[in-house]
This record gives sequence, C-alpha cells and structure tokens, in this order.
Amino acid sequence: MLSKKSFDFKDRYALRLNVLEPYLFCKLAEAKKRSKKELIDLGAGDPDLFPPKKIIETIKKEALKPENHRHPVYEGIWELKEAIVEWFYQRFRVKLDPKKEVLVLAGSKEGLGLISWAILNRGEEALVPDPGYPIYRRSVLLCGGKPVFFPLLEKNDWLLDFEKIKIGPKTKLLFLNYPHNPTGAVLDSDFFEKIYSFAKKNQIIVCNDMAYSEITFDGYISPSFLQIKGAKNLCLEFYSFSKTYSMSGWRLGFVVGNRDLIDALFKVKVTSNSGVFHLIQKAGITALRLPKKEVEKIKEIYQKRRDILTDGLMRLGWKVKRPKGTIYLWAKIPNFSSKKRDSKKFCLNLLKKKGILTTPGAGFGENGEGWVRFSLTTKVENINRALKRMEKFDFQELN
Repeated sequence: MLSKKSFDFKDRYALRLNVLEPYLFCKLAEAKKRSKKELIDLGAGDPDLFPPKKIIETIKKEALKPENHRHPVYEGIWELKEAIVEWFYQRFRVKLDPKKEVLVLAGSKEGLGLISWAILNRGEEALVPDPGYPIYRRSVLLCGGKPVFFPLLEKNDWLLDFEKIKIGPKTKLLFLNYPHNPTGAVLDSDFFEKIYSFAKKNQIIVCNDMAYSEITFDGYISPSFLQIKGAKNLCLEFYSFSKTYSMSGWRLGFVVGNRDLIDALFKVKVTSNSGVFHLIQKAGITALRLPKKEVEKIKEIYQKRRDILTDGLMRLGWKVKRPKGTIYLWAKIPNFSSKKRDSKKFCLNLLKKKGILTTPGAGFGENGEGWVRFSLTTKVENINRALKRMEKFDFQELN
C-alpha cells in the first residue's frame, strides 16, 4: 500500500539549480500579469514592430512545401549559411567559410547559453560584464563554472577597464556585448584592438554578443570583433534576427568565428535540439537580403522613440544619456539616496502606483543598482502616456 506522505521532488533536483536566482525576465512577466492598473510596458526587450512584408510572404510561400516540415538540418540549411556569409562580407568585409565557420541557432541566446558547456570544466572561470545580460552568468553557473564579474562603470562610459579585470589560471572565456544591453554603450574598432591584445596575451576565448549590431543611431556603425586581424583565432560572434528584423518570437540567430569553437558548440547544440524549423530559416534568407532601407525604417522608429523618451525623462529630472545603440534607455533614478539602493523596489512601486513596467538595473548586476532600463518597444503615444504618469509623483516615495 502506498504511503500517504507526499513526495517532495525538490529533494531530488540537481544541486546546480540552487545557484540560479529567479530569472529576471520571468519575474517581469509575472509582475505584468499581476498588475491591476492599465499597464504601459517599458520593460521587455521584445519588439512590437511587424517584420518586413517580404519576410511574411516568404513564410506563406515556403509553408506550402512539404520538405520544409521535416526534421531541420542540425547546423542550418546551406542556403541560409551562404546568405549569412554574403551578408557578413557586405557588412564587415570579413570572409567566412560557410561549412566550418557558421552555425545557425535557435536565437543567439541558445548559443550564448550553451557555449559555457562546450568550453568550461567545473570550477573554470568566465569573465562576465556587470551590468550585463543575465544569460552570461547563468550559463556559466549552470555548467559548474565560475563567473568572475568585471565592472562596467558610468565614469568609463560603461567600457571595460582592463586593470579591473581579474585573470587567473582557470580563466577561459570573456563575454562581450556592444552595443551594450542594458546601458546602450558602444565602442569603436580601436577599443576592439585593445580587447584582442588583452585576450591574446591571456589566452582567453572571446564570445561577442552582437544582438544589437544593426540597431544604431546618429551615424554610429557597429564594428565586428572579427575585423581585427587574428581575432578569428580566439573569437565567436553571436547575431540575432530578433531586433534587426522584429523577429523575436521566431527564434533565429547565428554564430560565426573560429571553426574549432564552432565545432565544440555544435556538439552541445545537437544534444539540446534538432535545429531551427526550415520555414524560419528560409525567412532568415529573405531578411538578410532585404534592401538596406527596410532596416533603416525600423531604426528610424526606434530613434524617434528614443528621442521622445530621453527628452521626457530629462525634463522629469532623470539622468540619462542618448544611446547610440540598442532599443533601450539606461536612466539613473532621480534623488536615489537610499542606503539600500533598491532599484527593484523602485520599479515594483512604479508598476503598482503608476502602472509602468520597467527593468531594475540591479537585475543586470551590482553595478546596475540605482539605474532603470526603459525599453523602446512600444508606440510613441504609450511613451508619452508613461511620461505624463510620471510627472506628478514623489521619487522618494517610490524608493
């Protein structure tokens, strides 16, 4: 006869789960569901824009072909890999081998989440930016590695300070992300040269997250780390279709770079999934071959939103710099003098009292405390409504 005592499965969870804090964006989604006010969402980095028409037309056409509904090709269909090579050369003047130096991903997050499993042994270290996208530290922790955080500070324009980076005998990976989420910081080729020299000297693999490489403003054009001579020997670069083409729900991205690192990542990837649905890959080919003006239209919309939100926040007393990249604003909370410096509490109060969802800077690391990330993924009228709601409230009350 079975015992009536309930069985607690949590006692049998893998111990590695204990090192993971609740995922920031899951918590935001839960807070959004619980909100009782008419919500204005300035929290999620999820584009609200519709993908270009030609991409939708490709999906409709390819959906009628039976061969597109079978198991996907693990590494990505050849036609898409050729399109990636073509796009990469046109954009950066860097040549790639489609067979050995390109791997199609189910969104760049897949590759960033799996690369630590391919490179790190238990106890080995990865250099992780603080503030930075949470997936970097989470993936390192989950595979038994050790994240070693390096500070990105306002006084350095949120760029790396090499003197603050701790290198040890077990350091193997460096995560980069410019244009940077959440701060919107950008860098130039000269700074990439410095990073390459640093990585080469210390024999560190560079994982460069380029999710926002095509969403840039004010004449700034994002360079590729692979443009640096010799960088391909130690680098992987991750790209996403989500922001550039408003395809976030489609889950499509790719990684390029060192062939041995690509092969190592591939060995992990084929264990986790069977590849990307061929319809989505066919749409990716169309996206990469769109006229430049299609992407410019998307950038113009984000730039207009950026300017309206920046000007509005400045009028309200926020400290915010007009970013040259990404789909976010990084703003310092006015009169934020609390000893506890709890930006999570501030954002929760802003949601409860004003119905405005934002992302607390502390969710990106200790150096994000005191800051809030605003997303540009909503219409101008919603941005103006949010600014109006924030006109008459006491910041101290929200702290």
